[in-house]
Amino acid sequence: MLRKVRSWAEIWRGATLLFLFYHLGYVCGQIRYPVPEESQEGTFVGNVAQDFLLDTDSLSARRLQVAGEVNQRHFRVDLDSGALLIKNPIDREALCGLSASCIVPLEFVTEGPLEMYRAEVEIVDVNDHAPRFPRQQLDLEIGEAAPPGQRFPLEKAQDADVGSNSISSYRLSSNEHFALDVKKRSDGSLVPELLLEKPLDREKQSDYRLVLTAVDGGNPPRSGTAELRVSVLDVNDNAPAFQQSSYRISVLESAPAGMVLIQLNASDPDLGPSGNVTFYFSGHTPDRVRNLFSLHPTTGKLTLLGPLDFESENYYEFDVRARDGGSPAMEQHCSLRVDLLDVNDNAPYITVTSELGTLPESAEPGTVVALISVQDPDSGSNGDVSLRIPDHLPFALKSAFRNQFSLVTAGPLDREAKSSYDIMVTASDAGNPPLSTHRTIFLNISDVNDNPPSFFQRSHEVFVPENNRPGDLLCSLAASDPDSGLNALISYSLLEPRNRDVSASSFISLNPQTGAVHATRSFDYEQTQTLQFEVQARDRGNPPLSSTVTVRLFVLDLNDNAPAVLRPRARPGSLCPQALPPSVGAGHLITKVTAVDLDSGYNAWVSYQLLEAPDPSLFAVSRYAGEVRTAVPIPADLPPQKLVIVVKDSGSPPLSTSVTLLVSLEEDTHPVVPDLRESSAPREGESRLTLYLAVSLVAICFVSFGSFVALLSKCLRGAACGVTCFPAGTCACLTRSRRREGLPPSNGILRIQLGSDDPIKFVDVGGHSHGCTPLASAPTRSDSFMMVKSPSAPMAGEPVRPSCPPSDLLYGLEVRPLQAQPMLEGCSDPGIGLGHFLESTGLSVRAHSDVTIFVRCNYVVDAVLCNCFLN
Repeated sequence: MLRKVRSWAEIWRGATLLFLFYHLGYVCGQIRYPVPEESQEGTFVGNVAQDFLLDTDSLSARRLQVAGEVNQRHFRVDLDSGALLIKNPIDREALCGLSASCIVPLEFVTEGPLEMYRAEVEIVDVNDHAPRFPRQQLDLEIGEAAPPGQRFPLEKAQDADVGSNSISSYRLSSNEHFALDVKKRSDGSLVPELLLEKPLDREKQSDYRLVLTAVDGGNPPRSGTAELRVSVLDVNDNAPAFQQSSYRISVLESAPAGMVLIQLNASDPDLGPSGNVTFYFSGHTPDRVRNLFSLHPTTGKLTLLGPLDFESENYYEFDVRARDGGSPAMEQHCSLRVDLLDVNDNAPYITVTSELGTLPESAEPGTVVALISVQDPDSGSNGDVSLRIPDHLPFALKSAFRNQFSLVTAGPLDREAKSSYDIMVTASDAGNPPLSTHRTIFLNISDVNDNPPSFFQRSHEVFVPENNRPGDLLCSLAASDPDSGLNALISYSLLEPRNRDVSASSFISLNPQTGAVHATRSFDYEQTQTLQFEVQARDRGNPPLSSTVTVRLFVLDLNDNAPAVLRPRARPGSLCPQALPPSVGAGHLITKVTAVDLDSGYNAWVSYQLLEAPDPSLFAVSRYAGEVRTAVPIPADLPPQKLVIVVKDSGSPPLSTSVTLLVSLEEDTHPVVPDLRESSAPREGESRLTLYLAVSLVAICFVSFGSFVALLSKCLRGAACGVTCFPAGTCACLTRSRRREGLPPSNGILRIQLGSDDPIKFVDVGGHSHGCTPLASAPTRSDSFMMVKSPSAPMAGEPVRPSCPPSDLLYGLEVRPLQAQPMLEGCSDPGIGLGHFLESTGLSVRAHSDVTIFVRCNYVVDAVLCNCFLN
């Protein structure tokens, strides 16, 4: 009954201690869960979600789990409740051996964000092992002269359990000569000793058979037995005696094999064999001690056999016996403890519990890259570990717990500058000399679309000759993107500008993969001189980024248009009759051939020459003015003369056209000047051209009206006639702008007459009428048409007959001669000068005679033009 009460008291005391230890550990900041060993699978250990204040709803998403392969074999976390459960039964003796406490450190890892938590599980010992003796039969020899009270050490039993479940007592079967005495060592273990209570008499009984029982402190207790055979020997009066009952020495764990640790000495006053002492390890000395140390039997020297390891076992304690050679032999025991001194012989080792492996370049500073733990089995300063990484990397180490670190980003990342990092982590202890170890963490930087495509130039200028072949490559617009993957995959698109009459897509095509620009049709300089468009390069990132480049395409003129004869007009293959008064002298103006070339530059400069005539000596043609004059006095009986005038441009190769004049003598009669307001019947082809010109004039009216008004208002604010010189050398005085209807002819004024359905019909210069012809073809610009004025008016009294019927005078430009002003200097070709003047007012010019006149809408500009020359 007393024993049962004692057992319940021990159980209560143990439960109380466990409760206090648990709550003290929780208060001190370290969570500890006790769990009995050999607990079955699914045994509840503790609720880590509740203790770590985690949201149970997010445990599955954050993947709360136990870190480490060893711990994952024994424990698991229920993601529904956050409970820590046993996965496989734990054998405390296999895990912690004979250690008094068995604490298993656990680490828990969560993701999103990456975090780590620590706890401890105390494996509580269960009395699942019974005490066992090394041998089932223990032999002991005792001389009959042994005095009462003498003690004889016995081999102790071993119990794999610890604490209260280890051996708590020994019992000896009842007898009249022997008793059992138990001695407690400094490590808490019990060593039984046989105590002689009454003298022995070999003659009465030579041996004794006793039962030795070892009992542990478990509930219920377990026990083990061994048979003790005591043999009574003949007299040997004195047993060897050690100088000390116990010895304690210290040795470095780095001590070399063969080193003598201590020399034991025991004396025996007996003579002869009874005084010869031999040293032995006691019978219960473990094998690990016998493998590490050697005891010389005669000298008593204790020698080191193998390497020592402080981290495995920091001390060894065993018994040594000295036995004499008497009969019966007598022996004495002493206790020997060898303490090991730690040496810094273990470098720290690094464990990466979790690492990302890949991190986007947009990661914010402070993002956890990896969780690192370091350990050093050495003790003291030899086990104090510090961790470091190279300084030039954009990462930092943060300490979470003791020897627990997190590797985080310390600055912005740029994949285009560096796409991966080999982060060398170095762990060093504080020993002397210090030891260190290295571990490399590999981190790849994933791409983020943070770079738009970039062109090599902000703008491109492309020159293409006209009449190119459709499909010709015009240019390649290559853009680069330093990103990778889809973020660097570029597509090209054409951006059509708004409010543009000309669509770039009708002229070019853009390859969306390569950025190559091809012509979809042949360019005509006379229709299109420049083309401007934008190309956008766009990547496939999310969100996509883009950039644009401006392309200016310039069409280069080729000499692909032959000159067109405007005056005199004649149908193809027909003659243009010209009347010549009889008896005219040399230098008489027969007519003036006027031609234009739709090309530009030198390709549009035309020259005139007499190609064919019955008598070339009678006539002369002005090379650049196109005036056909008499070279000598014309006889009155001159038959009709067929003159072929060729007009040739200055292109390479030059193109030409010709006009055939039929010059004949007529009577000296003046023709009746027709009424300009009478309209003639429209001819086929002329009405269509007039319609085109009228539509073009109305369309550009609104575009040029603003520039006209600004220029006229500037002149009107000045003098009544202000002289303006333009860069090319032509000077003009703009006087007024007015609408005219039916303007009458006047001397010294050049007027252009336009019918409603016909092209230009009539020109009146200096009060005299000249024949006129329509344009040979439609003008190159839809907002203008051209007429050419002869540099000299016909002489007084000289009859001029028109070659086309008159019509109503609707529009006109008044051109009056202007006296050269002192300010007019450095003028160039008059036709070019006037072209600059007209272009400055929003008009275009293309002619090579002295004056070119452009008419727009129904507004008349009276311009006084002067032409000055360099010499």
